[in-house]
Amino acid sequence: MNAHPTREEDFDLYALGALEGDEKLAIESHVAQCADCAHKLAAARGRMAMLSLAAPRVEPSSAVKQRLLSQVRADAEGEARTRSSPATSRAPQSPERAPGFFTGWRAAILVPALAVLVIATAWLWNQNRLLNFEVAHLGDIVKTQQRGLVAMREAVDFMESHDTVTVALAPQSGQPQGAAHVMYNTKMGMLMYEGEIAPAPNAKSYELWVIPTDGKPINAGVFNPITGRADHWMMKMPPGVEPKMFAVTLEPQGGMPQPTGPMVLVGHA
Repeated sequence: MNAHPTREEDFDLYALGALEGDEKLAIESHVAQCADCAHKLAAARGRMAMLSLAAPRVEPSSAVKQRLLSQVRADAEGEARTRSSPATSRAPQSPERAPGFFTGWRAAILVPALAVLVIATAWLWNQNRLLNFEVAHLGDIVKTQQRGLVAMREAVDFMESHDTVTVALAPQSGQPQGAAHVMYNTKMGMLMYEGEIAPAPNAKSYELWVIPTDGKPINAGVFNPITGRADHWMMKMPPGVEPKMFAVTLEPQGGMPQPTGPMVLVGHA
């Protein structure tokens, strides 16, 4: 089985009848064994059919028209002589055609139309490719906006819910100073942190913990504050967690699975 055509436009050229010899045979033999390429060829034929309806009409030149009329008259006269001459009727001969007539007609009519169709096909193919890219890009934008709207609705519902509780986190003596609060809703399983605190020392990070009434502390976010900029995020809490207190600790850079450093901010639920 021969290889796939390397140029997409070969399908359009084949549908236009512009391929000859080995190129034409290669397409035909490959399409007979490849369903994907057969589908591409069918699509190319459909495009050519639509483009042929939209192609501008090309009028033959007056010289071509005159040659056509002369040939028609010559054919008619030859047929009349054949009918009136017994010898001719016994040995009919084909009337001679004007040399180069068909070639001139094709050059005047088909070649310009073929050029228009090839150019239009290439342009439409490129436009279709660009349109597909734009549609995919717009689809990604729509999905991103939809996710943003969902997150925004969840945040509004969370903050307006009567079950949402706000807990202030107080700075601890001898630790970096700052102020923050935590909002949580056990029923919705959501938590929000917002606060501003001095940057962590070198090779250190802050880590927020949910300390439940039963069980080990739960990591609720690692962060490295920037001076003058508040930190803010929302997250899902594990189902069934009933917080007892919240704490921000100073940990090795990147955080720890369980709190190891001093408490910097603390708040009781």
